[in-house]
Amino acid sequence: MIELAAGAESSAPDYVVIGHVTRDVVAGGYVVGGTVTYAGLTAAALGRRVGVVTSASSELDLNVALPGLASRVKPAAATTTFENRYHDGRRTQWVRAIAASLEPELIPPVWRYSPIVHLAPLVDELNSDILKVLSHVQLLGVTPQGWLRRWDANGIVSSRPWDEAELILPRVGATILSEEDVGRNWEILRRYARLTPILAVTQGANGCTVFENGKGWHVPAFPVVEVDATGAGDVFAAAFLIRLLEDGNPVAAARYANCVASFAVEAIGVTGIPSSQQVRERLNDHRPVIAAE
Repeated sequence: MIELAAGAESSAPDYVVIGHVTRDVVAGGYVVGGTVTYAGLTAAALGRRVGVVTSASSELDLNVALPGLASRVKPAAATTTFENRYHDGRRTQWVRAIAASLEPELIPPVWRYSPIVHLAPLVDELNSDILKVLSHVQLLGVTPQGWLRRWDANGIVSSRPWDEAELILPRVGATILSEEDVGRNWEILRRYARLTPILAVTQGANGCTVFENGKGWHVPAFPVVEVDATGAGDVFAAAFLIRLLEDGNPVAAARYANCVASFAVEAIGVTGIPSSQQVRERLNDHRPVIAAE
């Protein structure tokens, strides 16, 4: 049985994000995470109506985890679970459990006309068939990390080649990923930049590099004290897609997204996601130097 929030089929959200919500292991328990959580709550904080398509165990109450977001949930025996450990700015990650796959039919028909749809696979729960029902979206974005990772028998995550990059990248409007997703291999990243109209590569404390039709610019990060980097790339992605749809300028969108993400790393979990007013104030206070790559 599929659960659908009341009223979810009556109108298209401004921002739809599709992928697994997760349980992220922390000392003493877990917090709710995943791109749908961080990106969805960021879009809502920035004033958008958000819809989520995901899969999770009934033990996870999404009304609590994703307050105010419309959701379509495919029930599963377990919720996708990750464990992250950081050392010297690098992350080691484990997959501890995986929820159910997400088929195109799960997306309510009216949601397929939303201005922004964000494909956010984490453990290969989506496949390229989903593109067939999203041809009417104004801006189709993807954070492909779930198509770029594999895990061993112990659950330790590593990068892998993305076999469908040539199929998917030309069909989306914007792609956002971390340099860590490809083992900091910039030859791969530049190949992706030639395949997709807009590519934003997050680089942690070094900001990001954004490409439009293969031409790149480096956009510095905002200077902050980092407390927790988990989810910052997902916060960046939501902010980037929202601003990109507003004005079409990927460099301006990258600066805006860096600003939004700078708040996210200053606090634990989703508690650092800022309001639009906070973002405006920080944007006005800091003018980074943007350089062509």
